[in-house]
This record gives sequence, C-alpha cells and structure tokens, in this order.
Amino acid sequence: MVFVLCVSCILAKTIMVLFAFMAIKPRSNMKKWTNARVSLIIISACFMFQFILCISWLCHRPPFMEYNIHTNPELIIVECNEGSPIAFWIMLGYLFLLATISFIVAFLVRRLPDSFNEAQFITFSMLAFLCVWVAYIPASLSSQGKYTVAMEIFAIMASSWAILICMFLPKCFIILFRPYRNSKDYVMNRKRDPVVKSSRM
Repeated sequence: MVFVLCVSCILAKTIMVLFAFMAIKPRSNMKKWTNARVSLIIISACFMFQFILCISWLCHRPPFMEYNIHTNPELIIVECNEGSPIAFWIMLGYLFLLATISFIVAFLVRRLPDSFNEAQFITFSMLAFLCVWVAYIPASLSSQGKYTVAMEIFAIMASSWAILICMFLPKCFIILFRPYRNSKDYVMNRKRDPVVKSSRM
C-alpha cells in the first residue's frame, strides 16, 4: 500500500504536467483539471483500490506460516504461504500497472520545455522501478524460504532508491552546485545562465 501511495503521487504529478501544458493551448478547456483536487482524487482512487484489494485478501484468505519439508528432506523450511496466490499477484500486478501508466505518460511528455518539465526524471525513475520488479519475478519464483524474503527486501530497497535517486538527485545537484537555476527568473527564462560557454572565439 505504501508503494501504491508513492507511485500514485508520481502518477498524479505526471498527469498534472501533461494537463498544465495542454491547458496553455488556444481554446483548451483543460485548465479546470490542473487544480490540486484532481491530484488528490487520482491518488485517493488508486490508493483506495489497493486498500480494498488488501482488505479483501486478508479477510477471505490471509497469509499463514507453513513448514516446507518437500524441497529438502533434511531441512524444515519455514515459509509464508500467501493464502491466495491470485490475490498476491493481482496486488503486485496493480502496482506494476500504475508504474507502467506513469512511465508511459511521462515518456509522452518528456519533450516539453525543460524549464518546467520533470517528466524526464519521472521516466527514468519509473523505468528503474519497473526493471527492478521485472527482474524480481523470476528471481522470486526460483528461490525458496529465506532467500525469497531476501529477494523481496532487495527489490523493495533497490526500487525505492531508484526512485529517490532519479527524482531527487538532479534537484539536490541544482540546489547545491547551481543555485542560480533555483529561481523564478531562471525558470521563466527572464535571466540567462551566467555560465555561458561559446564554441566560437
């Protein structure tokens, strides 16, 4: 659910970027969709669907602990039985769907003016997120016992760091090393970059 909340926020931000640039076109009625309530509705709807799915899963067939003595007869492996594998994969599939939609929308608006556009950062973060979880699926199916949990922890941490690095590292770089770019005048193209390099002398 925390993952869905994070990805939903990124999806809402990406959609707002798209709506904002569609609203500046002549005779466009998209301006009414660029307020904060639309973002809140998108995030709430995506989060509530995952919440309902998880509650239904826990009420009908919750996960439970089981002992696996078939994989290795010499060992007793303690595993977590999902209770309903279908619900488990639907939950992950829904998360994958949100990340895919966010990646597609960000990819479509990646060439909008760079002064306002954050879609490129979102595209890279969602691409890294999807790559980690696509690699996790075959790894989790081929692992047993504690190694399955280790793979889940690695996928969670790797995807979280991928989003954080791709989204916020460029911002931190600008704040720390290019502070003149962190101004309204620069964003509105009223001031030129003080560091101008000319290829011609």
